[in-house]
Amino acid sequence: MSSTEVEHVAPAELSALRHALEIARRGPAGGPNPRVGAVLLSQSGEVLGEGWHRGAGTPHAEVAALVDASARGTDTVGATAVVTLEPCNHTGRTGPCSEALIAAGVRRVVVSVADPNPVAAGGAQRLRAAGVDVQTGVLAAEGRELLGAWLPSVERGRPFVTLKLATSLDGRVAAADGSSRWITSEVSRHHAHELRTEVGAIVVGTGTVLADDPSLTSRNAAGELHGQQPLRVVVGHRPVPVGARLRGPGGELIEIDTHDPAVVLARLTEREVRHVLVEGGPTLAAAFVRAGLVDEVHAYVAPVLLGAGPPALADLGITTIGDAVRLTTRQVLPLGPDVLVVATPEPASTMEES
Repeated sequence: MSSTEVEHVAPAELSALRHALEIARRGPAGGPNPRVGAVLLSQSGEVLGEGWHRGAGTPHAEVAALVDASARGTDTVGATAVVTLEPCNHTGRTGPCSEALIAAGVRRVVVSVADPNPVAAGGAQRLRAAGVDVQTGVLAAEGRELLGAWLPSVERGRPFVTLKLATSLDGRVAAADGSSRWITSEVSRHHAHELRTEVGAIVVGTGTVLADDPSLTSRNAAGELHGQQPLRVVVGHRPVPVGARLRGPGGELIEIDTHDPAVVLARLTEREVRHVLVEGGPTLAAAFVRAGLVDEVHAYVAPVLLGAGPPALADLGITTIGDAVRLTTRQVLPLGPDVLVVATPEPASTMEES
């Protein structure tokens, strides 16, 4: 946090913002809307109310905090609202939070992250126009981390794409006979199911559907379905068989008759999907990489050697090492006998300079 932020923010406001970041995580991670938390403070720094966004169609965090304050019987006139994301300034499924704060008599608003969504942005400007003191950019790094994939999705105008790979140490996703259960350990598979809880859609190709008959559900350690399930998206020209597990319990099944990753993301953008997990085989994975539409790679690597079998990626058309797709490692996490490597592709300009 910069010295400028310290000069303009009271200790009680910083404490409230850290609490707002914490309670925001109670909201759903895979929905179309961001996780947001809000805390209302009296002029003496006492908590008047708090709230978080519980999902699309429910009150936003600021309104939830105002409702909580009302239930406590506290007066919000002259209060400070501490919010993890700039209050919205538009009417969607709910009304504008900026107007709700003004109507409640809030005199000051402390914000972590400015809203990059052009539809919802402008709340800080509206508040200032009404005479409300607004401080933005407080604990911004923590605020951006909380928003996760939602933030780059809004900034890029398409879903954030995570490519998941589960391979042997020599980069194979299956043995020569096609068998692949299980290359990675139960610990890795459980971690992968937790990742599924954070996304809005899981994407595979028709080849994977026909070969593996996956269910593409998000389950807990006991094998039970989580309450909120991602969309199950199948890409390709062949239909999903009538008796496929994809037609069983789980998220909605969507079949997209294309091989173009950009078309897939456009369709999912229309569905307000913010985070996509690509779990398809080598062909689909390579298509997304070639299109430059992979934002993050989760590679689960098992200490297994196969020597033959399909690789993690199909041909990328790369013939020389200088053209290799290079990634920056962000995290290395041991998972039982396996290792998870989280990496992000380097920008094209960086790769060209190297």
